[in-house]
Order: sequence, then C-alpha cells, then structure tokens
Amino acid sequence: MSEKIILSGLFPQEICEKLSLKQAFRAKQIYQWIYKGASSFEQMKNLDKETKAVLEEKAQIYSSTISKTLRDPDGTIKLQITLNDGRAIETVLLTDKEGRKTACVSCQAGCAMKCAFCQTGQLGLGRNLTAGEIVEEFMYMEKEAGTLDNIVFMGMGEPMQNLDAIRKAVAVLTDKNGRALSSRRITLSTSGIISGIYDLADNGPKMRLAISLTTADPDLRMELMPVTKGNPLPELKKAISYYAQKTGQRVTLEAALLSGKNTGEESAARMIEFAKGLDVYINLIPWNPVPGLDFKTPDYKECERFVSILEKNRINVNLRKKRGTKIGGACGQLGRSAVEKDEIS
Repeated sequence: MSEKIILSGLFPQEICEKLSLKQAFRAKQIYQWIYKGASSFEQMKNLDKETKAVLEEKAQIYSSTISKTLRDPDGTIKLQITLNDGRAIETVLLTDKEGRKTACVSCQAGCAMKCAFCQTGQLGLGRNLTAGEIVEEFMYMEKEAGTLDNIVFMGMGEPMQNLDAIRKAVAVLTDKNGRALSSRRITLSTSGIISGIYDLADNGPKMRLAISLTTADPDLRMELMPVTKGNPLPELKKAISYYAQKTGQRVTLEAALLSGKNTGEESAARMIEFAKGLDVYINLIPWNPVPGLDFKTPDYKECERFVSILEKNRINVNLRKKRGTKIGGACGQLGRSAVEKDEIS
C-alpha cells in the first residue's frame, strides 16, 4: 500500500496541513486542479517548482486505478476499479433518454446485507471505502464520460453503514470551490436501515433518499432481505415518513420484481398499503439475472399487470428500462470483478 498522501477527498486546509505547505493559497490551487480533472501534478500549470517538487515527493492524486472499462451497446459504461489494497469495486454510468448522466457509485467493497437477489450481497463485506475512494469513482467516470449531472449511492455496499465517509465525499463534491455538484443531484439508496434514515434526516447532508423495499410482505421480505430482522416494516414506514417531513423530500421506494415471488395481486395490495399516507414514488426494476441465483425475470405482461394495479390505486409508479445487463452493470449485478477477472460477455 502506498505511503504517499492521497489528495482526493481532502479539502484545501487538509492538503496544506498534510503537505506542510508554506503558502496556503497553493493548497487551494491544487484542490481546484484536482476537480478540474488534472491527472498529474505537471498539469497544474500555476504551481511553482517548489510546490510541485513537494507534491511529487509526498503525494499522489488518486489511490485507486481503473483496471477495466466495459461498454454496453445501450450506452452504459462500467468501470472496474482496483483499490490500493487489491480489492475490486465497480462504478456505473447511466444515461437517461434526456441525455442526463448519472454516476452510480459504490460505498463499500462487497456488502454485508445478503439480499438474496443481488450479486454484491453474495460477496460479503470486504471493507468500507474512504471518502477519497468514493470521490475517485466520480472523478474517474467524469474523465471517461464528460460532465456528470447526478451521483447515486446505489452501487456496491450499504450506504448507511458508511455514512461518515459518504458525508465527507459529498461535502467535497458539492464544495463551491471544487467540483460544485448540486446537492439536489445526489441520491442515497438504502436497504432500509432505520437508524441511518433518522441520522440522515437529522444531521444531513440533505439529499434524495431511496429505499430498496422489494416487497411489503414481512415474511417474504425477511426471506429476501435479512436486514428486515432488525428493521421491521412498520418502523421503516415511520422512518420514511419522518425523513419526508423533516427534509421536504419525496422518498423513492424501489422494488426488484421477481417473477412469481412479488408480482402478484397480493404483493401489489401490500405495497399499496405500505405506501398509504407516505409521500413516495415507486420505482420497479425487473430482476436482472445473476449467475447462480434461482430467480426469474418477469415478462412485460407480468410487470404491466403489477404497474396497472398500483396506478389504479393512484400510486406514482415507474417501470425502469433495463440498462447495462450485457456488461453486468445493471441493478443487482455489480461485483463480478471481485470474483472473476475476465470481461463479462
């Protein structure tokens, strides 16, 4: 592992202190160059030779490296990134029909949640990412795809288990003297850790919140999502309501549709009941196949029947179009680079 000071994820004052710079304004220049996309100290044109010499000796911009770039014909891009301890993570670029670009970033190497339908959940947890490593994901994707519009914490890992690092990464990316990403462009997706929802509501940062619900049947959700054991649905609903009231933000409920499991009339009725009284939007995601997992993707008619029931009950609902499946970059598919190095076909 590198002993050099990693600059990604640091504010100017921290850069100044860690490098023992004599002139504080030099740290601000370095910081601004990083978020202009500089990949070497030589590109930092307004730095003097002394400062560049200090940087070359003591520091490096990023700690991780891109090991592979995969492109789906639908425009989705997946970066396989190797951390400085050899662990692998993945970051995905999603582009919608209006051309808006969103970086779907990871917050952990692996995941401890063990959701039955998710590739990452089968890996177990390696470790939390640092704020700098999270920032690097975003910056790498911006170098690859141009200026990004949004960032979503929906990649590998459970964000509520690494909230401090996410807070620091968000503070850096939204800083007006750096990348200056709008906080309105940030979404965090959780499997439903109630304490984290209250923490985020009370202590910020203010961002959009998405809950991976999948089903409002408590027994089925326990089977599919073990997180339910310590975070029961009635208490989760209270937390969602609190978040919406405290922040003024509509919350998104996400559901991976599993054919024959959670797509029937009873499942729809339970979801409608759960959504009652909440200011929510429901995002339905037909299950994306994962090798070794015994689920089936519902066909269009099965999905549309489910959507129709929700709409008849005045639920705001969207059926998401599949993207990135050919490169293992779709929702629930991230993490194969951690177990295999060959390109996904």
